[in-house]
Amino acid sequence: MEQLTQLLTATKIPVGRTAKQVFDWLNANAAPVFNIISGAMESLIGGILHLLSWPHPLVFTLLAVALTWFLQRNWKVCLLVAAGFLFILNQNYWTPTMQSLTLVLSACVVCMAVGVPIGIAMAHRPRLYAWVRPVLDLMQTLPTFVYLIPAIVFFGIGMVPGLIATVIFVLPAPIRLTHLGISSTPPALVDAATAFGATRRQLLWKVELPSAMPQIMAGLNQTIMLSLSMVVIAALVGASGLGVPVVRALNSVNTALGFESGFIIVVVAIMLDRMMRVSRKDD
Repeated sequence: MEQLTQLLTATKIPVGRTAKQVFDWLNANAAPVFNIISGAMESLIGGILHLLSWPHPLVFTLLAVALTWFLQRNWKVCLLVAAGFLFILNQNYWTPTMQSLTLVLSACVVCMAVGVPIGIAMAHRPRLYAWVRPVLDLMQTLPTFVYLIPAIVFFGIGMVPGLIATVIFVLPAPIRLTHLGISSTPPALVDAATAFGATRRQLLWKVELPSAMPQIMAGLNQTIMLSLSMVVIAALVGASGLGVPVVRALNSVNTALGFESGFIIVVVAIMLDRMMRVSRKDD
């Protein structure tokens, strides 16, 4: 047994070395592509941050309450959202909250724009789903800290690598839920639409997407929640937001600062979850 163990450990499969070679090659030969991606991400982040920071906090709170009423038609949820934003303002965490919301909304834009079409394609092509599913499993199970290493190598320090790492971690959720929704379209609806001469495009837009909308909205909700869970990890690569005071509290063992900033993250998560429960009419 000892000889077998020595034989197995004598020649190490170069997993890490191969990954480093791939990253070095990409960094040397695909720099223009990464610069374009970085510029697009910076423009998206800057635009959303400017949009969120432009109104006065009280005006922003009123707009958030109005949006909540439009989505939910529930005064209790509106009161919860108003109380949450006023509490954030009272704790002097308004600017970090807007920065974290910028990261969350940017990740939602990218993940839904990429994830929904991929989910639709996978639902229509089972062979593609069989090939992509292991990649999605890897993206969800690989430790999130591992994503930060290539993000720093390719994009440097700041909000962009935090956004890229967040997108990689969150993207499987909208893909899987969109695939589930499209695949779960009742065959009777599809047969009826086909019998009446619907084209593939009409079948998608008028039958499959309306039927899959609850799952797609659930994917959006999961995208928001998972993106918010990444704000602390994104702070490790220089991303601004609520993760910065958490990391600072961890480094200085500051219990008060850590609990305070962590509780703000919980408040934001609860507000966003209640606001985006569009498909749940029974709440």
